Amino acid sequence: MPTLCRPVVAVPEYVITLDDTLDLARRLHGRHEQLPLVLRLIRNTHVAKRHLVQPIEDTLRHPGFEARNAVYVREAKARVPEVVERALAHANLTPDRVDAIVFVSCTGFTMPSLIPWMINELGFRSDTRQLPIAQMGCAAGGAAINRAHDFCLAYPGAHVLIVACEFCSLCYQPTDLDVGNLLSNGLFGDAVAAAVVRGDASVGVRLSANGSRLIRDTEDWISYAVKSTGFHFRLDRRVPGTMEQLAPELLSVAADFGWNASALDFYIVHAGGPRILDDLSHFLGVAPTMFRYSRATLTEYGNIASAVVLDGLRRLFDAGDTPHDACGLIAGFGPGITAEITLGTWGSHAAQPERKPTHFHNKEALT
Repeated sequence: MPTLCRPVVAVPEYVITLDDTLDLARRLHGRHEQLPLVLRLIRNTHVAKRHLVQPIEDTLRHPGFEARNAVYVREAKARVPEVVERALAHANLTPDRVDAIVFVSCTGFTMPSLIPWMINELGFRSDTRQLPIAQMGCAAGGAAINRAHDFCLAYPGAHVLIVACEFCSLCYQPTDLDVGNLLSNGLFGDAVAAAVVRGDASVGVRLSANGSRLIRDTEDWISYAVKSTGFHFRLDRRVPGTMEQLAPELLSVAADFGWNASALDFYIVHAGGPRILDDLSHFLGVAPTMFRYSRATLTEYGNIASAVVLDGLRRLFDAGDTPHDACGLIAGFGPGITAEITLGTWGSHAAQPERKPTHFHNKEALT
């Protein structure tokens, strides 16, 4: 059974605390008529600290979209290799054993994606399948797991590497005074994460089923306005309340496969903010402590976009107290409004000896 192995998450060395963020908001936007509201919203995120790829002085300067994107590429190439190497080690794989790479990011842009660079520089085969996902925002972490699962079902025995690279601080817009944008300045952090979905059973989350759900007519609730200065984050005030609509969808996807989403052993969900977790606890009828891993990510790293679910999973692995065959749910939420939902069971038994890698060198393997 396809198994999601232990993720690796790396955060940059520059740190900004909640107090730092509040002080900056007061200094930079002291005359903003809604500053008291902004300060209250930032405090209510309960984000104690975040990590940035640049010192705060450099983050606050905007040298232009081209220069910002160059920083994105430079930092990604500097930070991705170590994370990938460690994720492969956790899965007991070498690069030549990987059959597909899913790369997710919404905070910078390259064409081609960074997957060809990874193939050339990190030892992957030239026939490695490429699946870059750039426009699903925070939901992309869940989508990456689901697409890796789908690939392993289509090609039994295959192995898929997932990489999430999010430098949200590079989307800071100093002249954008929209309340949603100012809130995002105190919510989002930077991180790089990676994990492997092995095509055979291993220690980790054994993927059973997945589904995707969209709340109709909400595509402008979370979005980017793409301008000459880059990506301007847009967040509708109705977004924090979307769990009332998404919780039934989680129940529906689980029910499609005979599961009860209100009676599972673990939950790893995208922590876009504390209300998301509070509302899920209420509408699913589960104890707030069931979202402790997601809440810890939010507190310690902020909203790290597509990397949130991988960090929550890392914390599940690190806890080391999940019993064999425990049932759980993974969910990423993002623009659309979209939910990417995964069902899986915890496997604590080591994998059997590997089969030969699937290289897809003949026509039969491609059908």
